[in-house]
Amino acid sequence: MPEIVGSRQFDIVLCGSTGFTGSLTAEYLAAHAPASMRWALAGRRREKLEAVAARLVAAAPEAPKPEIVVADAGDRQAMWDLAEAARVVVTTVGPYALHGWQLVAACAAAGTDYCDLTGEPEFVDRVWVDHHAEAERTGARLVHCCGFDSIPHDLGAYFTVGQLPEGVPLTVNGYVKSNARFSGGTFHSAVNGFARARQTMSAAKDRKRQEPRAEGRQIHAAPARIHHEESLGGWTVPLPTIDGAIIRRSAAALDRYGPDFTYGHNMVAKHLATVGAIAGGVGTAGLLAQLPPTRNLLLKLKAPGEGPSEAERERSWFKITFVGEGGGKRVATEVSGGDPGYGETSKMLAESGLCLAFDDLPERSGQLTTAVAMGDALLARLQKAGIRFQVNESG
Repeated sequence: MPEIVGSRQFDIVLCGSTGFTGSLTAEYLAAHAPASMRWALAGRRREKLEAVAARLVAAAPEAPKPEIVVADAGDRQAMWDLAEAARVVVTTVGPYALHGWQLVAACAAAGTDYCDLTGEPEFVDRVWVDHHAEAERTGARLVHCCGFDSIPHDLGAYFTVGQLPEGVPLTVNGYVKSNARFSGGTFHSAVNGFARARQTMSAAKDRKRQEPRAEGRQIHAAPARIHHEESLGGWTVPLPTIDGAIIRRSAAALDRYGPDFTYGHNMVAKHLATVGAIAGGVGTAGLLAQLPPTRNLLLKLKAPGEGPSEAERERSWFKITFVGEGGGKRVATEVSGGDPGYGETSKMLAESGLCLAFDDLPERSGQLTTAVAMGDALLARLQKAGIRFQVNESG
């Protein structure tokens, strides 16, 4: 959409800056944005937005000052006006299946690039069904999952594939370790996802019926199994998050992943009892989320906007090991960083917005993964920002 870039009022609009992760994203943008960047903070309450803007100016007085846009996520016209004013919209306003529909629809129609932090399969699949074709037509890039779900996994697999031979069948397995805890916003999104299991299944079926398959190529999920892996220091367990699906969609879109690609997504737990405790906790939460009274009790356990302290975030870390094989070669890579849920997630989201706004990217549009939309450009940005992508073993 080069013909309309000059007519947009803002390079980037950030929605949700008064929330926990949104405020961290705003701080990162203020500290790392180009001096010429035109940007705005959008939300429902002007006084809260102005307080965030004042804090940003005090912390980084030389940085470009954000303007204020008062807009409610549920107001269709407000979201349309916001999308038409921006080249890129970055949003942390979730749960997205409750609050995200109007904004993403407006961006698809207006040809505005969009990125978010969702890890909600229903939202991602329904957006593809409802808005992918429109975004392709207008030139909008709709890029979901631009935080810990799923950038280090998606770009980590992309990085690993780049170390393997071209044009041959490839298998990659990812193994996730972290000591981080989650915020109230993440908890509310998870509970909402459990409560919307029927809608999630329906959206997945609709997408599967309509989405073309990779022509002349095969994309697979690795068989699920639990086993002890000495080299990883624990038990590996299939991780049923959205990350595996995102990686397989990148593989379907990019020929570099080879004619036959298989990916397995796993967590690593030191003790098997930990696996049982996690499974039991998730199962119980899933059952309680089905009925409004028990769901409301669950939601009261953590308030939106509540998150780990700065000291807790400083102690948090993540490490994802990828093992790739193909064409007679085996490679082990690692993606690692600090606090995955907030410090690194806000960095990933902000860098995604900056990448969409200012980098020379492939001419692609529609709903895209981070690897497909931004690939090497975003990888370089994240490495420069301190997230490590490295080869540990190659042979």
